[in-house]
Amino acid sequence: MAARKPGTTARPASGGTQSRDKGTRGGRPEASTTASGPRQGNRPGGGNGRPAPARTAAPVKAAAAEAQPAAPPLWFQLTTWILSLGGLGASIYLTIAHYNTAVTLACPATSTINCEKVTTSSESIVFGIPVAVLGLAFYVFLAVVNSPWAWRITWPPLRWARVGSMVVGILFVLYLIYAELFSIGAICLWCTSVHVITFALFVLIVFGTAAGYGAVKAPARA
Repeated sequence: MAARKPGTTARPASGGTQSRDKGTRGGRPEASTTASGPRQGNRPGGGNGRPAPARTAAPVKAAAAEAQPAAPPLWFQLTTWILSLGGLGASIYLTIAHYNTAVTLACPATSTINCEKVTTSSESIVFGIPVAVLGLAFYVFLAVVNSPWAWRITWPPLRWARVGSMVVGILFVLYLIYAELFSIGAICLWCTSVHVITFALFVLIVFGTAAGYGAVKAPARA
């Protein structure tokens, strides 16, 4: 073995800088790549660098669905409309018979039932307007506001006009029934058909208003 010269240092057998740790540079530890930035698991959007989408679509859709108008069932819409059209037809017939003396109402003439006696009495005119004309105007309005298209409108004045007209209508019907029974002493079958239709519509529309038909549903509170 050769003798080592004085003043010299021995080099490692592996030689050079390869003996240094792989994780160091010039004796200094390298910074970890995972420590220089946030971990992928902590990034918004699941680590792909994209922000997570805002989860607001479902609550907005739910609120919009709850804000839809409470439309009546189809049977309710058709029933109120058909009844209104029936009352309109009877009112048109009574109006024509009132102004055209050549038209005779198809009604028996007995001591109890006598349409002509009722329609030509003094009680057949109220405030200078024939009752038949008032009924015609009333049912023209009802045929419009009780149509399936009008029931989908949530305008509050329309809803209250529908209810208010029915309250006025049923009170007027009670007056006419009183006049037939106690003042005229005879009953008109055509007038009675209009009275029955008005009473049926009054019950249905009051029920529909209480059920919230035609109104907007209030959104549910979180």
